[in-house]
Amino acid sequence: MKEGPDISRIAALIGDPARANMLAALMSGKALTATELAAEAGVSAQTASSHLAQLERGGLTHVRRSGRHKYISLAGPEVGAVLEALMGLAAGQGHLRTRTGPRDAALREARVCYNHLAGARGIAMFDAMVARGDLRLDRDAVDLTERGRSFVAEFGVDLEGLSKGRAVLCRPCLDWSARRSHLAGSLGRAMLARMEALGWARRARGSRAVLFTPEGARAFEAAFRI
Repeated sequence: MKEGPDISRIAALIGDPARANMLAALMSGKALTATELAAEAGVSAQTASSHLAQLERGGLTHVRRSGRHKYISLAGPEVGAVLEALMGLAAGQGHLRTRTGPRDAALREARVCYNHLAGARGIAMFDAMVARGDLRLDRDAVDLTERGRSFVAEFGVDLEGLSKGRAVLCRPCLDWSARRSHLAGSLGRAMLARMEALGWARRARGSRAVLFTPEGARAFEAAFRI
């Protein structure tokens, strides 16, 4: 008998096209209803219900009930990290689904990866913080330096509050569109939240795209010396 984790079960759950589309939609970090996910997957409500039950049993999604409604989200950041890594692998092998229209450019420029900033701007922020010594990159791990702690605190992020949480403070996440790293972890989430609070950017409705205002883009470029 073979021993160890059964990755084939998880792979089979993700591998179904309808379920893959549902999981990709949940990468926005927002909880969605079964009706919304059925539309994303292009399946009937009954079929969507079956798929969602499998994802919940498999530990990939979390269902929260509010009155008569159910809201589905990814089970946690580790699920988002796996999905983003698979997107990077698929893109690297040339397995791409082409969607025409302006949304493509917006997604490449800036988008939310579960709960942190990805796309060209996410990569630019990560590269700038590594280059000037805010982050120390060691193979597949990244640490926040003392210089980085000062910068992040000045930026308005509550590091003390983040340190009390159970989530990893910072880690590199592979960006599927460029196959380069951006910043994930609780710090990555907090940096994006701070940019939204400052009015630099907002999340596009019905998309994972993050839209920067002209003023926000200039402030972003000044903050990260781009």
